[in-house]
Amino acid sequence: MFTHSIRRRLVIGSAALTATALALAGCGRSADTPSGGSQPTTTVSEGPATGNLTVWAMGTEGENLPKLMEQFKQANPGVNVTVTPIPWDAAHNKFTTAITANTLPDAAMVGTTWMGEFADLGALDPTPEGFDNSGFYEGALDTTKVGGTQYGVPWYVETRLVFYRKDLAAKAGFSTPPTDWDGLKAMAKAMKEKAGAKYGINLQPGGDGSWQTVMPFAWSAGANITGDDQKEFTFDTPEMQEGLKYYQSFFTEKLAGTDLPPNQTEAQFVNGQVPMFISGPWMAGSVAKAGGDAIKPNIGVFQIPKNKSATSFVGGSDFVVFKASKNKDSAWKLVKFLSDAKTQASWFKLSSDLPAVKSAWQDPSIASDPLLPVFGKQLEDAKAPPAIVNWEQVAKAFDTEVEKMAKSGQSPADTAKAIQTKASAIGTGGS
Repeated sequence: MFTHSIRRRLVIGSAALTATALALAGCGRSADTPSGGSQPTTTVSEGPATGNLTVWAMGTEGENLPKLMEQFKQANPGVNVTVTPIPWDAAHNKFTTAITANTLPDAAMVGTTWMGEFADLGALDPTPEGFDNSGFYEGALDTTKVGGTQYGVPWYVETRLVFYRKDLAAKAGFSTPPTDWDGLKAMAKAMKEKAGAKYGINLQPGGDGSWQTVMPFAWSAGANITGDDQKEFTFDTPEMQEGLKYYQSFFTEKLAGTDLPPNQTEAQFVNGQVPMFISGPWMAGSVAKAGGDAIKPNIGVFQIPKNKSATSFVGGSDFVVFKASKNKDSAWKLVKFLSDAKTQASWFKLSSDLPAVKSAWQDPSIASDPLLPVFGKQLEDAKAPPAIVNWEQVAKAFDTEVEKMAKSGQSPADTAKAIQTKASAIGTGGS
């Protein structure tokens, strides 16, 4: 599912994050152990990249990547890189058709939730030795691992925070944002009772991609999507029910609404009707565009409030090399270039995609922004769904049951049970 990526392209345009433009999607290993599974011991050769390379990238990344390739070609004068931009809505079919026809490029940007499927189809080349995996955000690195083997590297990331109106929070009696579940509930109530909001917070009442907003609360309560071996789903647990119960309570207590018109989050935030919502960094620019100069100083963000943990969702895209490539060595040199901290900082300035490499966040273009460092802090505790083949189908089942819970009052226990039943019937997939 590319909900975060598609959403981003619908709302960001060329809007600014406060004063600057912003848009944007396991366990940590040492530099010498790319994964916990059976990993090839191949290495990238010394010397510059040579020959011809073909690369696919989606959306605005596909449009901006040729500019970055000029830097790569300056450092590797013997290489020629051809970038093909692909529309998001055509990307999945184009990849799967190319896998079947053996007409893949050498390397490509791949959304994190497609990694399991493409690896299962045998299309991805395992990551060779020589990549400093300790430099990546842990949750982002997890998205590259399928069945204990790492494929590619994280390229750019995004995560979700709570956006709030600073001025209305002050009116509601909050000089600092809450840090735990009780505090978030109290702030939502105060926004409604003291700051004149229709609803305290905008939460998705089910529907496409709602799992990305619900799962942070479940994860924070200690829930997991699968067991450690990723063979069995673990939705029907007390921890999952706890996260679902908390999420549902905002709707039953009328602090979040099921009647809000879609795609009006920015307008509702600007006019004060719903002064809190959970989303990714692209929304800062979108809200600033909707509200103008008057709203910019009042845009605040804070991390997902804590229960057992304060875990959010991590999304973005990975960069992979395909097994069918006839120039794998140079293709991996390109991937290594893309994962260098300096390159990631340069890419942020070109695209506003947030770096997957932690040290790149020290660049002044990111570090001096009033909001971005909070996203960086949240990325230290952020998860993605496991890289399993059938996640797309499971996610749709999850979204359907959450909608019943939010709109029809289905109990959290029945919701967890229904998700478990549907997910088990679908299976994790894979060979």
